[in-house]
Amino acid sequence: MSEIVKISVNGEELEAPKGGLLIDTLLDEKIHIPHFCYHQALGKDGNCRMCMVEIEGQKRPQIACDTPIKDGMIVRTKGENIEKVRRDILELELINHPIDCPTCDQAGECKLQDYYMQSGFYESRVNVDSKNNARKRVDLGANVMLDQERCVLCTRCVRFCSDITGTNELGVINRADHSVIGTFPGRPLSNPYAMNVVDLCPVGALTSKDFRFKQRVWFLETFDAICNGCSKGCNIHVDHRKEKYKDDQIFRFRPKVNKSVNGHFICDEGRLSYHEENKNRFLTPIVDSKESTLENSLAAMFKLIATNENILFIVSPNLSCEELQNINSLASLTNSSVSGYSPNYIDNSFGDDYLKKSDKSANRSAFKEYNINEDEDDFNNKLNNATLVVIFDNNYFDENLTLLDNKKVVTCFSHNCLTIRKSNVAIPVSSFYEKSGTYINCDGIKQKVVSKMNKENPALSVTSLLEELKSMVEKGNI
Repeated sequence: MSEIVKISVNGEELEAPKGGLLIDTLLDEKIHIPHFCYHQALGKDGNCRMCMVEIEGQKRPQIACDTPIKDGMIVRTKGENIEKVRRDILELELINHPIDCPTCDQAGECKLQDYYMQSGFYESRVNVDSKNNARKRVDLGANVMLDQERCVLCTRCVRFCSDITGTNELGVINRADHSVIGTFPGRPLSNPYAMNVVDLCPVGALTSKDFRFKQRVWFLETFDAICNGCSKGCNIHVDHRKEKYKDDQIFRFRPKVNKSVNGHFICDEGRLSYHEENKNRFLTPIVDSKESTLENSLAAMFKLIATNENILFIVSPNLSCEELQNINSLASLTNSSVSGYSPNYIDNSFGDDYLKKSDKSANRSAFKEYNINEDEDDFNNKLNNATLVVIFDNNYFDENLTLLDNKKVVTCFSHNCLTIRKSNVAIPVSSFYEKSGTYINCDGIKQKVVSKMNKENPALSVTSLLEELKSMVEKGNI
């Protein structure tokens, strides 16, 4: 472990690891330090020079991203002299930058825009007859669009493709103020993590084709969640908005930094999985193949549970810990069996040695904690003996519908699927991002999600549904 030393920043004493980068301490302590090229996942590069600071005893300003911490170091990030240095550097960045903030997708999240507004200068001393023009709306592939004129050449995207994915699709082309980012001939941006360059880009040079011109970011609300695309449980920001005359809708996922889970990044498939959340929703309860009300469907479900002795609850590995615990309680109350058999969530072609896991579910690790058996032989034995099958968001039977022949079936799903057609009773439930709960990832890390979705007609969560049922069961004395 690094030796901890004391330094002074803007007159305030701080503790920091000796030999560590000064910029890391500044960022960790939430001390404002402008920077373009530095990123904690990519390391130092030192090409933008925006993170200049004054260090007592040094003749000239130093870049914080390449300054190791020493005991007793006295640092100033504020002051007339150092702020003038940063303004001069920023002025050079703006010489050829297009004035298109009103139409730029990055407006509201652009570091160049933020630093410009903070700098306090609004008239350029540099006048050019014509700016250097570059290509606009360049389709790099992998849902990424490039506007070369907006680029500040921080090379974060280049270093991501070389150092993180090792695919090396991007590079700096040409020289001096004609330098631009581009792909190598015949090498489109195509790696499965490519859309992370959109988050890495501090300006509006790299934008998402999927999100492009869909929303202004200042209209969006955000809550933190996990991706349910695989058992890694990558941390994400869920950006959503309830527009006038419309229901609350998710517009994008962004990676949230969690160094013990996913670091700074997420895969493209997980990032785009929000589309599945919004479409093909199951909304209206069904009883005996006819649309019904929630009250009638709950009563019909209660009646089936009350009049059957051999009951099997089949659960999804995407259910939260709280939901699994409640299902176990109801099963115990009704002398029913529980199975977590769900091979349909395993996709060996999906996993890799970075973040993507072959188990495409969010909470399979919780099965062990709640003693839920997912063995195939155990499942087949319980299914053969069952007269009533209650399925919670597990679509295994979509390709095995004949297994439900001659059985009573109750289903609880958030999205439409074939299994619903086999149901005597089908009840819509809230989706993964509409409910709060706890999940355990493949590394055994527990993560709590608190949803802030605001649906006009929210569906019951599985937990709420089960509480209603347990209350009925207890009053019915079964």
